[in-house]
Amino acid sequence: MSPNGHPLHTRLCELLECQAPIVQTGMGWVATPALVAGACNAGAFGFLAAAALPVDEVERRIHETKQLTDKPFGVNFLMDAPGAEEIVALLLANDVKAAGYNRAPSADLIDRLKAGGVLCVPTCGAPKHVVKAEKLGADIVIVQGGEGGGHTGTIPTSLQVPACAEAVDIPVVAAGGFKDGRGLVAALAWGAAGIAMGTRFLMTAESPVPSVTTDRYAKAGLMDIIVTKEIDGMPQRVVVNELVHTLENAGPLKKLIFAAQNALAFRKVSGASIADLLRSGLAMQKSEGLTRSQVLLAANAPILAKRAMNDGDPVGGYLPSGSVAGVIEDRPTCAELVSRIMNEAEETLKRLQFNA
Repeated sequence: MSPNGHPLHTRLCELLECQAPIVQTGMGWVATPALVAGACNAGAFGFLAAAALPVDEVERRIHETKQLTDKPFGVNFLMDAPGAEEIVALLLANDVKAAGYNRAPSADLIDRLKAGGVLCVPTCGAPKHVVKAEKLGADIVIVQGGEGGGHTGTIPTSLQVPACAEAVDIPVVAAGGFKDGRGLVAALAWGAAGIAMGTRFLMTAESPVPSVTTDRYAKAGLMDIIVTKEIDGMPQRVVVNELVHTLENAGPLKKLIFAAQNALAFRKVSGASIADLLRSGLAMQKSEGLTRSQVLLAANAPILAKRAMNDGDPVGGYLPSGSVAGVIEDRPTCAELVSRIMNEAEETLKRLQFNA
């Protein structure tokens, strides 16, 4: 039973100080101040995307989010990326509620965050990673099943979440394939304290993604959403498009030249120096066990995502997507979405109680 006796008011709500056990994930180029504030004002908990931004832009967006909402929110960043220590300092100085991160967690940075009262909320894709995250100091862990968008594994959410929930004592948040109240109730039944959604929030009125790009998501069927290694050498779930087909037919040399061009473009966008990028690449290689070519290919993802999500080019950019995009057709406001989910969850619980 949840802290206040209601099954939908979970430990997640208590820790994050939100009304609904729903997390809006920190999607790059998508989780802007407007979307985060929209999610938080609706009763969910939002994470601001900071992984590909220069530090001064992260600070500006934190301040902008605070102007749009008086609710707590989080910031998602990469601990092995240039500027990570400065971003941690920003979170502490601005009383940000939570820090989201995934690869290469830094024990030192986690200790600094926790000492300053910032909740640590990593995203993991396997029970062993969840156990490690808890040992490093995570307060909450988002567990992504294979249905999730972007970098993903192969274990279905329905198997991943129960296994991870049993492995740790901290609250587990289920991610991968969620869009409605029935999914929220299912996640709670699996042992989660709530759900995290990326694609569903990408398809809201507050999302900054241009309609020319969201139209591609709305038109995608379940069979149009695939897992590919063509973007950056690691498995990613995407809406298949012209870019994916082009990369599938490109040779190794052409792919590496393409990635090198994107690495230079990312350097300009992020403000990182070549030395910074090399250090980040070496850290990624060590933590993820990547080959040198995979490290170079990794430069593709942020720039290609920017093209689709920010620049409005769904042909030349890539479309990270959960499987759930195949059954999403509308763009409600965040308030409408969260209210819809919570009402449907209530109705589902009542129906289950009646049937019992």
